[in-house]
Amino acid sequence: MAGDWLGSIVSINCGDTLGMYQGRVSAVDQLSQTISLTQPFHNGVKCLVPEVTFRAGDIVELKILELPVDSRRQTNNQFPENTTGMTTDYINGTAKQRPIETSNAQNIPRRSDARSNDTVGTSPQPCSKSYVDRHSEGVNQPKNFRRRHNSSPPKCHGHSVGRNQETDSAGSSSSRYPNQVTPKKSGPKNGQMKARDDECFGEDLEEIPDTDFDFEGNLALFDKAAVFEEIDTHERKSGGGTGSVPKSRGTPSDRAPTYRHDENILESEPIVYRRIIVPQPGGKEFCTDSGLVVPSISYVLHKKLLSVAEKHGLSVEKRLEMAGICASQMALTLLGGPNRLNPKNVHQRPTVAFLCGPHIKGAQGISCGRHLANHDVDIILFLPNFMKMLEPVTNELNLFCQTEGKQVSNVKDLPDCPVDLVINCLDCHENAFLRDQPWYRAAVEWANQNRAPVLNIDPPVTDQGQGIHAKWSLELGLPLALGEQAGRVYLCDIGIPQKVFREVGITYHSPFGCKFVIPLHSMLE
Repeated sequence: MAGDWLGSIVSINCGDTLGMYQGRVSAVDQLSQTISLTQPFHNGVKCLVPEVTFRAGDIVELKILELPVDSRRQTNNQFPENTTGMTTDYINGTAKQRPIETSNAQNIPRRSDARSNDTVGTSPQPCSKSYVDRHSEGVNQPKNFRRRHNSSPPKCHGHSVGRNQETDSAGSSSSRYPNQVTPKKSGPKNGQMKARDDECFGEDLEEIPDTDFDFEGNLALFDKAAVFEEIDTHERKSGGGTGSVPKSRGTPSDRAPTYRHDENILESEPIVYRRIIVPQPGGKEFCTDSGLVVPSISYVLHKKLLSVAEKHGLSVEKRLEMAGICASQMALTLLGGPNRLNPKNVHQRPTVAFLCGPHIKGAQGISCGRHLANHDVDIILFLPNFMKMLEPVTNELNLFCQTEGKQVSNVKDLPDCPVDLVINCLDCHENAFLRDQPWYRAAVEWANQNRAPVLNIDPPVTDQGQGIHAKWSLELGLPLALGEQAGRVYLCDIGIPQKVFREVGITYHSPFGCKFVIPLHSMLE
C-alpha cells in the first residue's frame, strides 16, 4: 500500500540537473506517479518551500533512509535477525527491488534515540564507511571520547537528512553545509579564550537595562580638586619619610609649551620684527599682519628712492605697469573677487569710475583702468582736456582706448547713479594748484555725493580737509605718513631692488612675503 510509506525519510537522486533531495514522505499518488516530501533538503541545504513533489520520470534513484515507527515494528516482528529485506530503487522511471541486510548491531536508530543523542537522521548513501557504523562506534566509545570538530564524514553521493549532520559527545554540532569546517579547539589556551567569550557575551540580553548611562551625572560626582589634593597629600607623606622631593604637576609656566598646528615646534633664531630702518623717519610707523614693522618715509626720501631706481633701469613705464597691476588686483578683491566676476554672473558686471589728472598719478590710474577693463569690468575714465600732457599719460591713454572702457572729459558725463568703486588719481605731490581748478572741484563734489567707496592710488601727504574722503589708500614701495582722511593704508611692491634701498641709506627686508599687496596697521606711538 502506498500509505505504508508515509512518514518515511527517503533520499531521491534526480540526476545531475536537479541534484539530490532528502525529506519525509508526505504523499504518494499511484495514479499520477508522484511522490511528495515535506521539509525537503536539496544537496544538503534546506529548501525554502515546505514541500516538494517529484514525478517518477524525474527520479533516477530512490533510497529509504528511515522507515516509519509502525513499519519498523512490523518489520522487526516479521523478519528474524540477520534476514534480508527489500528496498525499492527507481532507475530511469522503472521500479526495482534489491535486498538489504539488517542486523541488531546495525539497526537504524529510532527517532527517539536520535533525539537523545542530539541527532536527527540516519546514514547517507553507501560509501567507504557507513554512517550507521560510525554511529554505533560512537555509542561504544568511552565517555571521555570527543570527536574532532573538523573531522568531516567521508564524501558520498547521498546526504543525510536532519537539522544537523553530526554532533559530538559534548553536544556541539557541525554546520549543515558540507564545505564548512569548524576550527579545532584544543588545549588550555582555547579553553581560556572560550571562558572569556562566555564571560563577555554570555549575559542574557533581557538583563541589560534599557536606560542610557548618565555621563553628565556621573561626571558631576567626580571632585577633581579633592582628588588632586589627596594625591598631593599622599606624595608629601611618601616623600617626607625618604627625604625625596615630592612630585608636582607644576604651574602653567613650568609646564612644557604647547603649540598650535600652524606653529613651528623646531627651535630657530629669534624673530626680528624691525627689519626696515630708514635714515629719515616720516613720523609714523605701521605693522603688517605678521607683526613686521614698516616705518613711513618723507616725500623727499620717497622721490629720491624712485629717482635712483629709475637710474638703475626701473623706468617710469615699468613702474606705471607695476602700480597698475597691483592696484587692479586690489580693486578686483574689493569688488567681490570670484564671487562677483565669474561667467555665470554676467548680468552683474561691476562699474568703476576713475578720476585722473594730467600727471604721473593720473597715468597710474589709467593703467589700472586698462587692466580692469581686460577683466570684464565696466570702466568710466574721467580725464580733463589739456593742450599738453606728459608722454607717459599719452601712452597709457592710447592703450586704454584700445579697450571697451569709456572716456569722458566733463563731470556731467559721469553716471548719476552710484557706482561700485571710485578710484581717485586727481591729486599730485608737485602741482598743488590743481585743487583750485573748476574741474577738480566738480570731480571732488561728484565723488563725495556718489556714495561709492573710494580707493586712492599713491595720494599726497598734504591734507587740507577739502579733498575726497577715501576708504582705502594704496602706497608704493614704502608708505608716507598719511592722515586720517586717507582711510586704511595698503602697501604694494613695485619691484624696487634691495640694492636701490641700500644706496639711499635704507636697511630693507621685504615685508610682502607671498603677496604683492599687504595691509598696514597704524602703531600707537
